[in-house]
Amino acid sequence: MKAMVYRGPYRVRVEEKARPRIEHPNDAIVRVTRAAICGSDLHLYHGMMPDTRVGHTFGHEFVGIVDEVGPSVQELTVGDKVMVPFNVFCGSCYFCTRGLYSNCHNVNPNATAVGGIYGYSHTAGGYDGGQAEYVRVPFADVGPSLVPDWLDDEDAVLMTDALATGYFGAQLGDIRELDTVVVLGAGPVGLFAAKSAWLMGAGRVIVIDHLDDRLEKARTFAHAETYNFVEHRDIVVLLKRITDHLGADVVIDAVGAEADGNLLMHVTSAKLKLQGGSPVALNWAIDGVRKGGTVSVVGAYGPLFSAVKFGDALNKGLTINMNQTPAKRQWPRLLEHVRAGHLKPNDVVTHRFPLEEIGEAYHAFSAKLDGIIKPIIVVDGAA
Repeated sequence: MKAMVYRGPYRVRVEEKARPRIEHPNDAIVRVTRAAICGSDLHLYHGMMPDTRVGHTFGHEFVGIVDEVGPSVQELTVGDKVMVPFNVFCGSCYFCTRGLYSNCHNVNPNATAVGGIYGYSHTAGGYDGGQAEYVRVPFADVGPSLVPDWLDDEDAVLMTDALATGYFGAQLGDIRELDTVVVLGAGPVGLFAAKSAWLMGAGRVIVIDHLDDRLEKARTFAHAETYNFVEHRDIVVLLKRITDHLGADVVIDAVGAEADGNLLMHVTSAKLKLQGGSPVALNWAIDGVRKGGTVSVVGAYGPLFSAVKFGDALNKGLTINMNQTPAKRQWPRLLEHVRAGHLKPNDVVTHRFPLEEIGEAYHAFSAKLDGIIKPIIVVDGAA
């Protein structure tokens, strides 16, 4: 089969790879029809995440058609169209029974830190991802769900991570009616977090980024106030000034490991790999939220040390909520919102590439060329 293959930082290409096979009676093989490149895939592409091995196939956002099922699979049949959450989870361990699918204890040798994630290095279990013609899906009776007939494939693929994570970011903010919510980052997750904040009762939503195309999308898609941080000497001072000098009620970090805004932090993390991620956005969140406020973190960080202002968070009495998103847990409510027209996930899609051009897609997304915000990979036909 054809699959995206990692060959080192900034080097990915399509190669012929062995078609995955049933390894366990609960497995299914899914023929991928749509996949996506996530901002967190860029952390892998840039060499930010440890134990990203040559030959690994990325891609934790994908939908497709069930091609084969193991003898124990009861909920799926060949030919079913399914969306697959980015988490690999067993459904029966201590954490799964509490809805913490992203913290499953049975799917990753490194499970003390994180559960399993498709296509996200061996720190997350080493599962090949969906930027390929076929993908092996373990615990097939637990993770995948049938795509409703009324749901567009692109909307479905965005529910597997980006939409679910943005919505989860707003949930973690514990937003109360008329709260002022600041979202750091206007990528797809940040856009969905800003949109979701309104659904949860926010009275004011502010989005911070440095890319004009994304800020324009934040205004038109999420109806947010926007500020470009490069146009202001100190973004925290700005946030205080526009919130009665108190700070926001809730700040959502939707950026993660490669945040710009501080050259030293960016170099020590993104270039020298001395930190698990640039803590610029997280520190802005800590400084920009009011005392007693809530910081929500859904941006991806690596397992290494990061220079976070924990003392300031303590002294301000902040609540900091964070986790990898238990994506499937969000789906029932998200499906209601999408069907009612409150959310149209594929409004954030800007580019479509055939699988054969995935190298060009990664380059364009990494370099932020041509106003790219969310690229979709079309596997079953021309883009």
